[in-house]
Amino acid sequence: MSKTLHILGVPFSTRTMNETIEELEQAVGQKRSKPFHLITANPEIVMKAQDDAALRQIVQDADMITPDGIGIILASRWKGAPLPERVTGYELLLKLLELGHAGGWSFYFLGADEATNEKAVDTIRVKYPNVRIAGRHHGFFTPEDERRIVAEVQTTEPDFLIVALGAPGAERWIHKHKSDLPAKVAFGVGGSLDVIAGKVKRAPVIWQKLNLEWLYRLLAQPSRWRRQLVLPLFALKAFRERSK
Repeated sequence: MSKTLHILGVPFSTRTMNETIEELEQAVGQKRSKPFHLITANPEIVMKAQDDAALRQIVQDADMITPDGIGIILASRWKGAPLPERVTGYELLLKLLELGHAGGWSFYFLGADEATNEKAVDTIRVKYPNVRIAGRHHGFFTPEDERRIVAEVQTTEPDFLIVALGAPGAERWIHKHKSDLPAKVAFGVGGSLDVIAGKVKRAPVIWQKLNLEWLYRLLAQPSRWRRQLVLPLFALKAFRERSK
């Protein structure tokens, strides 16, 4: 069985959450010259990659792309090859922190504002005391700061480089510095640090089970409506692709 399913040109992994974690565990155990680049992609990233050649190349160069968003799952069903489940950046991060607590993995956290980054890392230290914090830095850095961040990652060589610079900002940053980053695994986590820090509340479980997290976020943050306009366009293009 193929390990990927192409949706509008983006090769999505067909692995479950647990299978994805197994792949990342293997990556941590390998000697690598550059990080295993994971992208958790939603319809917004897929649509941006249609018209952005640089982003499209980043997507093609990634080691794995997981379906982060119910829209991707629905599109896979239309193609007659349903992906097993969503593999979101937030849930993946929490599971990796649990494993990191058990195995003493190291993490570097880049992104969000200074207060949020600090609060998120402090929360992680308390909840997962055996996780090693290789370093952290907020996401509002200057070119000089950026050079120091890369140098710090080179010195600490974390198992996981967690980047919260938004999508596709995180993907662009990881790809830009990929050959200079000795982390074992690197991936973007969107606003996950905001949630861990308590700055943003995640949708209640019932909304999650109904696959309506996107609607909950829109109601909580009405300013997101412009970003949500891409969803019907994605649905239309993905539906048209179903028979190809």
